[in-house]
Amino acid sequence: MTIQEIEQEIIEEFSVFEDWMDKYNYLIELGRECPIIEEKDKNDNNLIKGCQSKVWVSAKMDGDVMDIKADSDAVITKGIITLLLRVFNRQKPKDVENADISFIDTIGLTSHLSPTRSNGLNAMLKQIKLYAMAFSIQENSK
Repeated sequence: MTIQEIEQEIIEEFSVFEDWMDKYNYLIELGRECPIIEEKDKNDNNLIKGCQSKVWVSAKMDGDVMDIKADSDAVITKGIITLLLRVFNRQKPKDVENADISFIDTIGLTSHLSPTRSNGLNAMLKQIKLYAMAFSIQENSK
């Protein structure tokens, strides 16, 4: 699936919930599906700066797509990173770099997060896009 198709799927899933408590519960549920980072990768290099909770994200290339894994010590944050991984994992770096991430606003996530969680979301997005940019540069230099 393309990034846009996955984003649309997420928008449709969130549209069935009218109450934000239900959306938070759904995020917590999604967090259980997070592609968990290996213990050895839970280090300072993979720790996302700017998050109130601890979030680790690692990425490597698997053929021509990114293989991204993550974990967090907070359940809602784990749900948020799982959403991002659902969109960006197994995608080509150029597609991740150029992705329009307006689905986050469309589902109302930005307006319903505390300022610290919102900063964390932005930090997670920035890190994933930085990985994509680095992989693109690496690919172009071959």
